[in-house]
Amino acid sequence: MRENPQVAIVGAGPAGLSAAAVLARCGARVTVYDENDRPGGQLFKQIHKFFGSGHHGAGVRGVELGHQLLAECEAAGVEICLSHTVYGIFPGGRLGVTHAGHSRIVQAEKLLIATGATEKALAFPGWDLPGVMGAGAAQTMVNLNRVLPGRRIIMVGSGNVGFVVGFQLLQAGAHLAAVVEAKPQISGYAVHANKLMRAGVPILTGHTVLEARGGDSVEEVTIGRVDERYRPIPGTEQTIAADTVCLAVGLTPSIELLRMANVGLTHLPPMGGYLPLHSGNLCTTDPDIYVAGDVAGIEEASTAMEEGRLAGTAIAAALGLLEEAEAGRQMEEIRRRAAQLRTGPHGEARGAAKAELERRYAQWQNS
Repeated sequence: MRENPQVAIVGAGPAGLSAAAVLARCGARVTVYDENDRPGGQLFKQIHKFFGSGHHGAGVRGVELGHQLLAECEAAGVEICLSHTVYGIFPGGRLGVTHAGHSRIVQAEKLLIATGATEKALAFPGWDLPGVMGAGAAQTMVNLNRVLPGRRIIMVGSGNVGFVVGFQLLQAGAHLAAVVEAKPQISGYAVHANKLMRAGVPILTGHTVLEARGGDSVEEVTIGRVDERYRPIPGTEQTIAADTVCLAVGLTPSIELLRMANVGLTHLPPMGGYLPLHSGNLCTTDPDIYVAGDVAGIEEASTAMEEGRLAGTAIAAALGLLEEAEAGRQMEEIRRRAAQLRTGPHGEARGAAKAELERRYAQWQNS
């Protein structure tokens, strides 16, 4: 492990690896740290094909995109340190890193935090029973560990995560008893919803989980309708036999390290809650700390890769590894591609939220 990389990246997911490849090709000494024993982040759980243009991996499965990014990093000379936990950020670009029971301080000129996000929970009676888990945990079990989390599953949440993981559970041999959504309409893409409906899975909008019951684990789940203020409507309860409840109720940016670094934060619910203030070039309120991917606001993996490339290019320019004019040209092209991902009925809200985030950053700069 390098003692003093020029750029230290925390997180070997799509954003971190994309940034690392860009930086290394520009001549930077780059080290990526990840607490997991394999790189690629969420990509290696995503066996479905991506949407968008050819630039965004349309028609390519997430796991294949992960292999492509790893190959790019290897060819460019990126150092990837797995099973390395970054436990703190200290003044002067120093990171506290632990590995195999040993701790050390790493010094870098620039830091990129690409720590992703964590799953949100949903509390209801019985939510602490074995068998209640995040949809991401279920996806890890089935796609990485080849373990079916349950035989009869209820999915809570009709976003893309709920639909995609639900279909993958069906492919693995589970029975998806229902998708339950409190909103009056689905949140994810119709193409994902249609795949489940063609398989006979009921999608129950305007419903929520009221209780999970069982002995040592989940055995049955009671759901019911909700009114326009999301209050349960008495008399609408129905009980479904199930051994697993998967929660796909949203993600929240993993900002713990950024809090330690004392960068400015803001609260923006459409992007997952609290996240770091950052410029259009993904620089935080600390000029030596950049962010990319879900930690900068919850979006798709394709957007995370573009943000990684944007942050990598901006850091390379800040280090003098790219001429200003060339860096500006490259960043404008990356922003154009990212903007394409923020169009349409689902993307426009993310685009508006990103614009609001940049407005708040500009306001902070001028304060």
